[in-house]
Amino acid sequence: MEPRPRSFYILAAIFGLFLLFLYGPTITIAILSFQGPTGGLTFPMRGVSLHWFRDLFQQQAVGDIWGAFGRSTALGLMVMVTTVVVSVMGGLAFRKKFAGSGVLFQLVVASLVIPSILVSLGVGLIFSQAGLPVHWASSGFGAQLTWTLPFGLLIMFAVFNRFNPAYEEAARDQGATAWQTIRHVVLPIIAPSLIGVALFGFTLSYDEFARTLLTAGSHNTLPLEIYGMTTNVTTPVIFALGTLTTAFSLVVIAVFLVTVWVLGRRRAKAGSDAGRGV
Repeated sequence: MEPRPRSFYILAAIFGLFLLFLYGPTITIAILSFQGPTGGLTFPMRGVSLHWFRDLFQQQAVGDIWGAFGRSTALGLMVMVTTVVVSVMGGLAFRKKFAGSGVLFQLVVASLVIPSILVSLGVGLIFSQAGLPVHWASSGFGAQLTWTLPFGLLIMFAVFNRFNPAYEEAARDQGATAWQTIRHVVLPIIAPSLIGVALFGFTLSYDEFARTLLTAGSHNTLPLEIYGMTTNVTTPVIFALGTLTTAFSLVVIAVFLVTVWVLGRRRAKAGSDAGRGV
């Protein structure tokens, strides 16, 4: 076995430093969340316990943590479903050129480069001037869609650019209607990509701060609640909350990945059964 070149070890060290920079703060917060009852926000640790995790589930005088968590989860699910549906519809529409498609595409992408706080301010002003309530489920929902929809549409554009139309032609030759073709042919084939769009939609919404800052109204989402806690909480309970929310995000990602794996196994089994004439 030939020895590895020096450049390999240099690049490996740089990559290791990058991972440390990326995940070091999260790991540090996770460690400090296990401080003892007399522990503070910094090292050295004063004992090891689950005290601050238990404190999270008691009545809090610093804010509505679990209410904010529920609102963020509900908003994330709303944004996820809307992003998936609109992205699929947009991807199907852009397969055929139509008047103004280029301008519409540029407008979609433009929302990604506009500063998020300006989007939040603009959406909040529109709702206020229109006499509509500024609420996390209305204005906050609309503001977050300006962030998630472009990602979903770009993914669907890439998926449908590689999609083989022969599958749809074969279904139509067998007498399938347009809806049956989409439901039984197109959607099963692009299912892994749909799960990816759903994951993008939920996680981007769940973690979004700037676009929700001026559109959530009087009820905070979880990122806003955590930000508020940083100004008046001086105990590791905030680290315990960060650890739990990180764990929740990892669980969500794991669920989506397992779903993709299960769908892949089913497709492979269906293909194998079809090949054997079962």
